[in-house]
Amino acid sequence: MSVSACITSVSGPVLLAEERAFLRDAQPWGVILMGRSCESKAQVLTLTNDIKEALGRDALIFIDQEGGRVARLRAPEWPNFPAAAVYGELFGASPEKAEEACYLGHFFLGQELSALGIHADCAPCADLRQSDTHDAIGDRAFGYTVESVSRLTEAALKGLSDAGVAGVIKHMPGQGRSTMDTHYDLPSVGADVATLLEDMSIFKGLSDMAVMGMTCHVIFEAFDPHLPTTISPTVISETIRKRIGFQGLLMTDDLGMEALGGSLTDRGAKALAAGCDVLLHCSGFLKDPDAILDEMQEVADIAGSLDGQARDRADAAEAAIQPAKALDSEQTWARYGELMSSVEARA
Repeated sequence: MSVSACITSVSGPVLLAEERAFLRDAQPWGVILMGRSCESKAQVLTLTNDIKEALGRDALIFIDQEGGRVARLRAPEWPNFPAAAVYGELFGASPEKAEEACYLGHFFLGQELSALGIHADCAPCADLRQSDTHDAIGDRAFGYTVESVSRLTEAALKGLSDAGVAGVIKHMPGQGRSTMDTHYDLPSVGADVATLLEDMSIFKGLSDMAVMGMTCHVIFEAFDPHLPTTISPTVISETIRKRIGFQGLLMTDDLGMEALGGSLTDRGAKALAAGCDVLLHCSGFLKDPDAILDEMQEVADIAGSLDGQARDRADAAEAAIQPAKALDSEQTWARYGELMSSVEARA
């Protein structure tokens, strides 16, 4: 079946007739759920089933569920999971306990997603935090050292995978040195090549296990002084594909963020021309269903068909999702609580 090289969203908790028709005709490769679409477990499961029915296939449903402040599924309907930095704090006291806690936390998080028919999570952040990292990343990063971020990101990916969920590592090649929020501004990082290569070593170490990655809307002056990563052929081909060695599916960060400037059509065309495999668009700034649908249609129109190497990568990402492993829920939840209580005790 021919599908479009995009991941689009829906406007609310119920799939509207117009959205059903759009999904049937446009055939986006995947659909991402925002907080506006998540009210209860029964409702979300109905929505994901309706989306797949409209598409006529068992398509990937994505979500941003990192833990901490980036969570579309919220209490009291769903458990609260900690921000990445909490695992990083535990890593400072005991790396092994932090890895175990991070694995278990992401396994349980993944279980919540799988039960809803969601099998792809736009997480974890593998960005290396700096003293001046903008709060847009902030505690979403696991820590300030390559070792801590590398080991905890790997644990998170394994936890999600064992729960039947594919993670998306972000934000390639690393947004930790950004001092601006890409939702509103275009950051430019002036660090030299050697420094950036050290930051990127996290992604390089994960390149063989990660099946999907996400770009960042950031200029790296040492690689391309004019264009942000998402629309830079140089950064995508020379840095992400060659220096990092990432050969998985590469999606854009949300095209609706203002860092890229221009129209959605312009942003999407440039991203695909630069080497992104799939366009991601969330319409996170909009509330009106008609306006959201208009944006989704605009993105689908420019995305075109997902084929060639990009299609191969998409197929590989889908194939990598395996049935969830069985864990003794009561015992492992108790162990997770025990591990996390050591962080709370120090707080």
